[in-house]
Amino acid sequence: MDLKSKIVLIYGPTASGKTEFAIKLAKKIKGEIVNADSMQIYKDLKILTARPLKKDYQKIKHHLYGFHNSKKMFSTGEWLKLAKKKIFDIKKRKKVPILVGGTGLYFKALTDGLVEIPNIPVKIRNKVRILQKQIGQEQFYKKLLDIDPTIFSKIDPTDTQRSIRAYEVKLFTRKSIIEWFENTKKNFNNKDFLKVYIDYPRLDLIKRINERTNQMIKLGAINEIKRFKRKKVLKNNSVNKAIGVIEIKEFIEKKIAEEELIEKISIKTRQYAKRQRTWARGNMSDWKKVKPKDLSRYLKKN
Repeated sequence: MDLKSKIVLIYGPTASGKTEFAIKLAKKIKGEIVNADSMQIYKDLKILTARPLKKDYQKIKHHLYGFHNSKKMFSTGEWLKLAKKKIFDIKKRKKVPILVGGTGLYFKALTDGLVEIPNIPVKIRNKVRILQKQIGQEQFYKKLLDIDPTIFSKIDPTDTQRSIRAYEVKLFTRKSIIEWFENTKKNFNNKDFLKVYIDYPRLDLIKRINERTNQMIKLGAINEIKRFKRKKVLKNNSVNKAIGVIEIKEFIEKKIAEEELIEKISIKTRQYAKRQRTWARGNMSDWKKVKPKDLSRYLKKN
């Protein structure tokens, strides 16, 4: 397959070897790598988020890694805008864009488009949430159907989060959230992409996760969090969701021992990998599944 006209997408659970595969592919097809991982955008957590190593940057051009201030929020829409610009820039230089990461929502935004609903005022959002809490989800869903019948069979009656979102969108924009979704513009056509999902066997992945957790501690993840703590980033900022941040803070405060620290990070990482595999099953049915043992063969073929 000629990949020169393609945008290559590489997704897989954490610790599945995405970065290594992307670098090997980039060398072969004159590609440049664009980050599609929501935690690897931040400046501060290089070790804990397993960003590519310095030697990798020297071999292949990497984009959108470690550029964002941890004190500032960062949305999928912001990533999409930057990623599109990088894709066009790379193609302009006759290179192949290779997007790699584990954030499924980033890839979905790129391939399916992002719904551009106007920002809902805080006053309206709070009003809707208070209403839902006061009357309960069952009655709230009935009221939602009264103002927006088009969501029937589209949103599960027990789905609190989506019900609230649909209600506030209808209240503020006077348009159904379904209408907003239907009018979403795609950024690219499906034929523009080569989509690769690294389908790692569960037991092998668990072993790799455990090994990587130990390696992160050896490389200095604890000192990295000590420096990060001094920045006093607000608790609700997304960067604090990076696996290991909370656990290492507990270790620094002498609440847990190192053995428990490693176990906690490994468990949380395994849970995250499970969610990534679940996302792939529900949203990536048209992606090419490649087993780790077949990656080298896949490189030769393309």
